[in-house]
Amino acid sequence: MTILFYLKRFSTATITNFRSMQKGFVLFMFTVVLAGSNFIAAQPKSDALLQSIFQQNKNDIFNQVITNPTKYRCQVIYTQIDRDKNNAPHFKNYYFNYDPLLYFNPASTVKMPLAFLSLEKLKKLQAKGVNKLTSLQIDSSSDWQKPSFADPTSKNGFPSIAHYIKKAFLVSDNDAYNRMYQFLGQQYINRNLHSKGYKDVRITRQFMGLTPEQNRHTNQVRFINEDGTTIYRQPSAYNTDSFDFSHTVKLGKGYLDKNDSLVNEPFDFTMHNNLSLKDLHSMLQSVLFPESFPKKQRFDISSDDRQFLLQYLSQFPSETNYPKYDTSKYFDSYVKFFFNDNHSLPHNIRVFNKVGWAYGFMTDVSYVADFKNNVEFMLSATLYVNSDEILNDNKYDYETIGYPFFSQLGQTIYNHELQRSRPFKPNLSAFTIQYEQRDKSDTRPTIKDVDN
Repeated sequence: MTILFYLKRFSTATITNFRSMQKGFVLFMFTVVLAGSNFIAAQPKSDALLQSIFQQNKNDIFNQVITNPTKYRCQVIYTQIDRDKNNAPHFKNYYFNYDPLLYFNPASTVKMPLAFLSLEKLKKLQAKGVNKLTSLQIDSSSDWQKPSFADPTSKNGFPSIAHYIKKAFLVSDNDAYNRMYQFLGQQYINRNLHSKGYKDVRITRQFMGLTPEQNRHTNQVRFINEDGTTIYRQPSAYNTDSFDFSHTVKLGKGYLDKNDSLVNEPFDFTMHNNLSLKDLHSMLQSVLFPESFPKKQRFDISSDDRQFLLQYLSQFPSETNYPKYDTSKYFDSYVKFFFNDNHSLPHNIRVFNKVGWAYGFMTDVSYVADFKNNVEFMLSATLYVNSDEILNDNKYDYETIGYPFFSQLGQTIYNHELQRSRPFKPNLSAFTIQYEQRDKSDTRPTIKDVDN
């Protein structure tokens, strides 16, 4: 028997009111479901200002990407920085096609938060007598773990966290990332980033072709004196925490497996490293401008370590003695995508940044300072350039689309910043760094090949 059977005992007016209530309830439930679906598949965020700025650029490749952001999975975050009369910075973010749920492979950009976390962890270990310059050795307890007892690219021939950070920032060295991962441990990395508010960050992989289970293990690390005696021993670790892999991410129409055989199905990124562009952007900002974040969201590093980060986020390979890179290959703008056109930067500009490229994805997270024109801004972007839709074949459109687009994007925003009025001229002295100078009398051979 239906509810309407009983309602016949009531007046026609009562039934009419009830049916009206039914319609209202259905409409309410439809609204709830619709709102829920919008939350799950939110529209990408794009601001009118950025779209207006982009319209000023008539470059074919630039417009090819900007008018097809879905195809290229393009996301951009641009931050205007205005100083007040006390030189305190104030930030305004503008977005293009930004969607935190749109996956991109972060590739080497993950080296940036690991460098920050490494210095933060070392600060807590100061009582043990170690710091970023302390020599260390990394042991192995399994055949798939690789030990590291020496580093011929450093001045004293031994590895150190400082030297790994240098290599990670100067040329995006992969081994440097793996060693910082091993020093920190998978559990430490993710718990600490989550505690700072980066709840959706997932860093689960070393760049060693290991299984998910193997990546949960990290090596024993020993910090040593010059004579080889141990100062502090950090035992090997295993991460017992679970990860949420419920959001499936598959891209492309095929990929080459470890035997270089073509597999005709999408490549699965579900268990790969994951960071949103906004999180990377915020991490860099929190180190460059720590006062702009609550204390609990900052990386707890010393002022000396922060200056060290500023130096190697912006120093060129050509200025560096250890490691001594071949500057014909590792030119000044090698890891400066927004100023990559001429292999060099204008003398008045420094870029404090981290880039990444892999699987056809390219990403740059940058703060740009022009000391001549008193211009500063932050710019982050990610792009997917893989026209054949085959992954792992090393046939990506980096040269034909990726680098030209990033260069055009960088110049477009920079030119806008040159013309933009500011209430107060910024004092950028805090970012004036005394960089190294390459020793011209050094006859050591240069490093020509880096796994990055």
